[in-house]
Amino acid sequence: MNIIRNYRNWRRYRDTVSELSRLSNRELNDLGIARGDIPYVARKAS
Repeated sequence: MNIIRNYRNWRRYRDTVSELSRLSNRELNDLGIARGDIPYVARKAS
């Protein structure tokens, strides 16, 4: 079912954005991620 798959992908995206947003700029930098790149990284993860 596409609806269920889309919902799961959306939840995974939101969870990833939430997790990454909680990190400090230094922690994000250690991972090689800029704060502005969080949505892009989250889309790639889902």
